[in-house]
Amino acid sequence: MASKLRTCFVCWNLSGFNCVNHSNGNNRIVRVSFPASCKMRNRTTFSLQNKRQQIKPSTEVGLRQNQVEEEDSVVSFNNDDSVDKTNETTVPSAININVAEQAKQLSGKQLEDFLGMIRKAEKNILLLNQARVRALKDLEKILVEKDALRGEINVLEMRLAETDERIKLATEEKVHVELLEQQLEKLRNELVEKGSTEAMYEELRDLQNGDSSDANPLSNKGISHSLNKELNSLRTENASLKNAVESFKTQFSIVKNNDGRLVALENERSSLESALKDLESKLCSQEDVSKLSTLTVECKDLWGKVENLQSLLDKATKQADQAFIVLQQNQDLRKKVDKLETSLEEANIYKLSSEKLQNYNELMKQKIKLLEDRLQKSDQELNSYIQLYQNSVKEFQDTLDTLKEESKRRTVEEPVEDMSWEFWSKLLLLIDGWAIEKKISVDDASRLKEQVRRRDRRISETFLAYEEESEHEAVSAFLGLLSSATSPGLHVIHIAAEMAPVAKVGGLADVVTGLGKALQKKGHLVEIVLPKYDCMQYDRVSNLRALDVLIESYFDSQLYKNKIWVGTVEGLPVYFIEPHHPAKFFWRGEYYGEHDDFKRFSYFSRAALDFLLQAGKKPDIIHCHDWQTAFIAPLYWEIFVNKGLNSARICFTCHNFEYQGTAAASELDSCGLVSQSLNRSDRMQDNSAHHIVNSVKGGIVFSNIVTTVSPTYAQEVRTKEGGHGLDSTLSSHSRKFIGILNGIDTDAWDPASDVFLPVQYNAADLQGKLENKQALRRRLGLSSADVTRPLVGCITRLVPQKGVHLIRHAIYLTLELGGQFVLLGSSPMQYIQKEFESIANQFKNHDHVRLILKYDEPLSHEIYAASDMFIIPSIFEPCGLTQMISMRYGAIPIVRKTGGLNDSVFDVDDDTIPSQFQNGFTFANADEQGLKGALVRALNLFKNNPESWKQLVQKDMNIDFSWETSAAQYEKLYSMSVARARAAKRA
Repeated sequence: MASKLRTCFVCWNLSGFNCVNHSNGNNRIVRVSFPASCKMRNRTTFSLQNKRQQIKPSTEVGLRQNQVEEEDSVVSFNNDDSVDKTNETTVPSAININVAEQAKQLSGKQLEDFLGMIRKAEKNILLLNQARVRALKDLEKILVEKDALRGEINVLEMRLAETDERIKLATEEKVHVELLEQQLEKLRNELVEKGSTEAMYEELRDLQNGDSSDANPLSNKGISHSLNKELNSLRTENASLKNAVESFKTQFSIVKNNDGRLVALENERSSLESALKDLESKLCSQEDVSKLSTLTVECKDLWGKVENLQSLLDKATKQADQAFIVLQQNQDLRKKVDKLETSLEEANIYKLSSEKLQNYNELMKQKIKLLEDRLQKSDQELNSYIQLYQNSVKEFQDTLDTLKEESKRRTVEEPVEDMSWEFWSKLLLLIDGWAIEKKISVDDASRLKEQVRRRDRRISETFLAYEEESEHEAVSAFLGLLSSATSPGLHVIHIAAEMAPVAKVGGLADVVTGLGKALQKKGHLVEIVLPKYDCMQYDRVSNLRALDVLIESYFDSQLYKNKIWVGTVEGLPVYFIEPHHPAKFFWRGEYYGEHDDFKRFSYFSRAALDFLLQAGKKPDIIHCHDWQTAFIAPLYWEIFVNKGLNSARICFTCHNFEYQGTAAASELDSCGLVSQSLNRSDRMQDNSAHHIVNSVKGGIVFSNIVTTVSPTYAQEVRTKEGGHGLDSTLSSHSRKFIGILNGIDTDAWDPASDVFLPVQYNAADLQGKLENKQALRRRLGLSSADVTRPLVGCITRLVPQKGVHLIRHAIYLTLELGGQFVLLGSSPMQYIQKEFESIANQFKNHDHVRLILKYDEPLSHEIYAASDMFIIPSIFEPCGLTQMISMRYGAIPIVRKTGGLNDSVFDVDDDTIPSQFQNGFTFANADEQGLKGALVRALNLFKNNPESWKQLVQKDMNIDFSWETSAAQYEKLYSMSVARARAAKRA
């Protein structure tokens, strides 16, 4: 069963117990406390005094009511008095003063004036000293920046000198290359003239060797490469020339041989000619003429036979050619036959497979027939079962109708529990839209919204029945449901600059959503009013639509129109205000950080109240947050109470007193406030400068309830160190000021159902946490060799408030102690971002450190689940949600004792804390020694006592950090303030 944390370990000056620190002899500071009860959260009790002042209607009715609550948690002002009457000293008026006494009194007044002048001079000296200190700090920063710039200039000068040297070397190399090219061209010309390739080789080799000894190595390398390339081409050409020469020599030798043969043939020709002459001389003789004629005839016969043989040879050649063609055709036919034989074999194989397939088909047909028979039987059986089922259904329906009738009679007045909050918010927005568009009266809308708040079954059924009908029919049906029933639930409207998840910058957004949902679950009617930013997450808004009406709002002496959008976020009804102002206040692509933020949010605060007034809303509580909507409190009591918006008590929550929203007093006039009456020390005048107004101070002074986000932080801001100039104001309004520790959305942060985790797990089964640890190591490239090595996580904005110097030290210390470190976060300050970017580069490929300098929502869930411990070394921390989330995911927090960290994390070695509440490791001083002590103790317990560590993890995961306890405290504050106001009206 989850244990409930309640803050009790805070020394309250007003709660009646003391804390004493002493040493127990073991170099450990032991804090002895005597609380009235041991609870992790302080439930502040309130008591009404017996006397109540009657409230008189005036232009400052709100401040007069606040005076009643200042005596009884309320503060007030009068138009005629600039100083609170409770601080005035009554003087008897029945004293007779003679002339001498009057003279003495006159000198006393002069003395008082003189003393007043001295006090002013001392105050001016103090202001000058403060300015001097600030100037010295600024001078130190300038000197540091100057040194940094000087270092950068030196680096740039060195780089410039190196660049000049490189240019000089490049120029020399270029000249050297040109000389080499000229030498190479000269060598080529000489080689062409000489015609000797061998000499060229030797000279090129000499040139290459000479260059390698004289030239720059880097340039010689390129030149040698080009020369080698040309040398290779010349060698190739030389080889080809050698081959040509060899072939020429061969042909020349052949020609020489042919010349010898030619001489021999010439000799033979000469001998044949001489022989021919001899024959002719012989043939010419008379005795051989007859023989010659005979030989001639025989020769003719022989020529005839030769011609016949030639014709026969031609015929034989033709026949051979034909035979060759036929042979080729036969070869082609053989190939075709081979192909046909192959195809035939394939066909035979296919035939065999077809036969098998046919047999298989026959077998399947038989099986199908059997299945059809069985299916038919099954159909018959199924029909019988269906008949029985139909009979049973009919019987069940009859019984159900009977039960419905009985249930309907019993539950007509019971609230509907099975509809989502988004359904009721949608219904509420529909009714409000009708009222704003004047389709129903404000009173009827209020009564219908009361039924919505009570989750009346009749109104939900009517909405579902007429959802598809015309709007006129739906309005008529809703008006028919009106009844006079009342309920004790409260109507709470939050006016804020942020809301998770649609417009989130910091913890404010989580508080608005978490507190709103918790109050809604308790039966209260909760609505939210936000600016309509152009950069918000529109996909997280359900049923977003614009109302067919424009709301006018005063600003800068004229009226501006505002478009109203409605939608549901996390089941809550939300109104988005879109100003039709030429400055496009909320169409900047950013939530904050604009030069005119004071004007932007004073406009929004005025427009939000104008919307509530013109919509006819009558809330019990208007809850504003931080300086952006702190204007609501003075605007409400100074202007809107007199206009009819007078049903509400104002609750103001400051989430961080470092941001106060200051500007010149004249800036207040834009939204309709009168700067002359508000620029007073007891109202909105800044405590450090008389010409500046402070919106947070105005929220404190004019609100009925003032809260901050943890009890310890509420004590810290009452000191000069923590109050940022508002400590005196908070002290004077201390009776209505309280710290309530924030909660977390336990639905969004639940390791058992977290969709971002590779493996879900819970306190009963921690194996999934080890698997998530290994998965994160793989994703980030960390070493997984030792699964038992502890992993330290840190998720934060890298700003001085978060102790960036201690985070940097923790990285190196974790490595030194044998752990792994993962950081997720970024910084809006460039010098911090650059510093951590340098560290990230240093550990870029390290096995045990990884820095991710951005924000990644899914990765943040994985780091919470994978970490064994979480480090939060904040210099100051109003509340902090990181420590609560880390404990819910089983990561033990290591924190500095400040603000909300001190109210939610209690040291395991602190003997003054009951063991069931010990849940982490803490250190007091914001220095490296304090951090080291806590981190060493945590790592020693992790390594040396695994069983105790496991029990600590399981205990932390079972702690209830939900909004339920915090919402109950807010509910109590709301109810008491409303009850006092109603009692004052009756009186």
